[in-house]
Amino acid sequence: MAKKLIAAAIVLFFFSLCETAAFAHHSFSAEFDRAQPVKVTGVVRKVEWTNPHIWYYVEGTDEVSGREAVWGFSGASPNNLRRQGISREALKIGDTVIVEGFLARDGSANASGGRVTFADGRRVFTASAEDARPD
Repeated sequence: MAKKLIAAAIVLFFFSLCETAAFAHHSFSAEFDRAQPVKVTGVVRKVEWTNPHIWYYVEGTDEVSGREAVWGFSGASPNNLRRQGISREALKIGDTVIVEGFLARDGSANASGGRVTFADGRRVFTASAEDARPD
């Protein structure tokens, strides 16, 4: 009987860890404002290809507001992007890109990374499937 109680306690402990991770993930609407689109043209300065979401940073100007900054764009998970055929080599430091997405609710120079258009005209969608898509 004691072995079953210990096993049950261990299982409950691991479920509690999973529950914490689920609460740590925020919805698109909690972080970004779909009423505030951004369209940044600039140069990729940094790419963080890590879970739970990739982040990439583009030094450039938002065509909507005219704001110049190093913009941080949140994308989907690395695994989600790989399933879409987007590898970690797709975004390279020094690439000139146009990124369309939605501004962070806190007003910082962060946004959802929706559509990315490369200098050669190629386009990819880097956000999660449940995120809002730029028109």
